[in-house]
Amino acid sequence: MPIKIPANLPAFDVLAHEGVMVMDHDAADRQDIRPLRIGLLNLMPKKIQTENQFARLIGATPLQIELTLIRMSEHQTKNTAAEHMEEFYRTFDEVRDEKFDGLIITGAPIEHLPFHDVTYWHELTQVFDWTQTNVHSTFGVCWGGMAMINYFHDVDKHILDHKAFGCFRHHNMAPNSPYLMGFSDDCVIPVSRWTEMRQNEIDAATGLSTLITSDASGPALVEDPAHRALYIFNHFEYDSGTLKQEYDRDIANGTPINVPMNYYPDDDPTKPPLNRWRSHAHLLYGNWINQIYQTTHFALDKIGT
Repeated sequence: MPIKIPANLPAFDVLAHEGVMVMDHDAADRQDIRPLRIGLLNLMPKKIQTENQFARLIGATPLQIELTLIRMSEHQTKNTAAEHMEEFYRTFDEVRDEKFDGLIITGAPIEHLPFHDVTYWHELTQVFDWTQTNVHSTFGVCWGGMAMINYFHDVDKHILDHKAFGCFRHHNMAPNSPYLMGFSDDCVIPVSRWTEMRQNEIDAATGLSTLITSDASGPALVEDPAHRALYIFNHFEYDSGTLKQEYDRDIANGTPINVPMNYYPDDDPTKPPLNRWRSHAHLLYGNWINQIYQTTHFALDKIGT
């Protein structure tokens, strides 16, 4: 089954060209099934790129997915056209009375700030509380995952003395987890952050399980059953060229940055990078969608009860 998105959303043509099944609202309404409602709270500055990345992953399942793009009510983006935001996004205030089978909360380029100094932190904490009554399963990504685990468990992020940047080998710590069904014993995940979460502090919190970790970059995927949530601190959703874009941007701006580790062949930035994480990215998000399908209520209004 396809992912249900507006026909004029840029991601529609991108995904159709890649072979991902997409369906507009009129066609979806003619099918006598209930699609899974998945929200994407997009905190990234490059909204369209992020839409494409996550829509690609959640659209590659055999289920019909209805994707709702959400933004913070109290924050205006400066990097995406106002027309795009007006046409395709709804504010949190506009959806707070609705129910969702799943919600993805993206990262944000504000790692250096204490959580309470983020301008929309108060509203974001309302979102976190709202997930406990209106969302069946939540997936916090990078800063979004760090913010959630801090809010629910008081696990803090720590500033690194250099950026964790590249493609790092990770270990499968829970091969029996339904979220890691089909996973290899290890996998490669893109990492791009100036902060880290520490395993001993995660272990000290109640009810958290680390599913994927790295000797080089620390814990990566944490399950929080009590809050029906997953937290991933790295970037399975990245396109093949995303780390290259970040590296080229920093070089152009004169920002000190190392060549992303294990990304370019022979660590040579003149060579095209190789994507070595795509299959595991589809597995993880496909398993998440499947778990939602297996456990969510058929009646949307029953979610959170």
